[in-house]
Amino acid sequence: MPSPVEIPYRSFISFDRNSNTSVYLQISNAFISAIRRNILSPNTKLLGTRALSNLLGTHRNTIVSVYDELASQGWIDIKPNQGAFISPTMPQTADGSLLDITYANQTGFTFRKSALLDSPYERGNFQYSFNDGIPDVRLTQLDDLARIYSATLKRKSNRRKMDYHNQDGSPYFKEQLQGYLSLSRGLQISAANMLITRSVEMSLFIIAEVLLDPGDIVIVGALSYFSANMIFQKNGASIRTIPVDEEGIDVEALADICQKQKIRMVYVTPQQHYPTTVTLNVQRRMRLLQLAQEYHFAIVEDDHDYDFHYEKQPMLPLATLDTNGMVIYVGSFGKSLVPGFRTGFIVAPENIMLEMRKLLGIIDRQGDVLIEQALGEMIEEGVIHRHLKKSLKIYRERRDQMTRIIQQQFGEHMKITKPPGGLACWLEFKTPVNLLQLGKDAAKEQLFIPRNILYQNGQLTAIRLGFGHLTNEEMEDSFTILKMLMERQIKN
Repeated sequence: MPSPVEIPYRSFISFDRNSNTSVYLQISNAFISAIRRNILSPNTKLLGTRALSNLLGTHRNTIVSVYDELASQGWIDIKPNQGAFISPTMPQTADGSLLDITYANQTGFTFRKSALLDSPYERGNFQYSFNDGIPDVRLTQLDDLARIYSATLKRKSNRRKMDYHNQDGSPYFKEQLQGYLSLSRGLQISAANMLITRSVEMSLFIIAEVLLDPGDIVIVGALSYFSANMIFQKNGASIRTIPVDEEGIDVEALADICQKQKIRMVYVTPQQHYPTTVTLNVQRRMRLLQLAQEYHFAIVEDDHDYDFHYEKQPMLPLATLDTNGMVIYVGSFGKSLVPGFRTGFIVAPENIMLEMRKLLGIIDRQGDVLIEQALGEMIEEGVIHRHLKKSLKIYRERRDQMTRIIQQQFGEHMKITKPPGGLACWLEFKTPVNLLQLGKDAAKEQLFIPRNILYQNGQLTAIRLGFGHLTNEEMEDSFTILKMLMERQIKN
């Protein structure tokens, strides 16, 4: 039972001394409304009449009249030498129904609804699950995270940073991230070229708000990242697709479109194309930059899973080759850590960065200086490098394990593309299978297969299947279920 002193009476009691309705009835009605909305729950003790009259600035006799009125209607019980309490039973109307109010299930006004933003992440409680490629949080070095974050929180020098005046990201974190991006990606940039966001999706949202007008044409791969497409379309853009093969997006198909239509933006994931995991080759990268300069469209480069590579040093980003300001580079930092320690960033020329900072200042005014400070220290101390080195060894083993299972147990039904990096494989079916039905059947066997990893049309049946979050045992068990369900569906 809450203390009567803690009840926020002023938040639900107001009255007008000039009203034709007496003050005590106005207060009584306010109490009744609060009880019916469960702001005051049954058996809650109320303030004494003297204390409440002092709080509300009324005469004590007014509150006495209020309590008498509430008691006569059955809303409160007055117990001698104990006080006034909300009645455990609600009063009833003449027909015996309760005088009760529950929160409305629907609005009383109209609003726009968007099917574009329907989430594909319909997650339930399952023993096993597939996804499109996420890290395993169980591999995170939680001791390091806890030590650095706790020290950051306690450090007095950081307290002056905890205000609303640092909307452009922590200078210390930007300095460390600048060095990290220079060493890992060859990006020779300054702090003025960087914007710190909460995620890649927030970065794309900001870019879309700054660059896109309704009707603008955005080019993406025929298979592309669904969240990016949703963001661009929500902003009124018209999405056009170009083919994707083993060498990445077809830039000559892009050239054909450019000759016929005005293109505003091309969205690419050149390092690990989403969802097929292929890498855009050097010749196509150079041709893409040439087309951007010739036709004056922006390239938004999403460095999806850049930190996760297993065979050799990955190609440097398109942004490192761009000398004409055509590329906006988007990425995430700390993806191998627990979700709360991840952040996003944008790298772009200074003039457009000024507009992006304005928008960020509206949608994320305070930022997260503590997380940014901790991440900066993790870079400076080498924690990020050590953690990635350990986790990459495990992720490579899991990639190889998934490849072996698919080739050995599903070879006649599937073809797997073994990626050089990232956290997911691309599986194409040789045998006709109904993927949506497969997902429904899997759910009955405690295996969750989300809709966003399924790709099926008249020409293609495929799955983008993440391996990063699965141990070898979980992988074996999950594929045992999948194989059983596939064979059952094929026989029928």
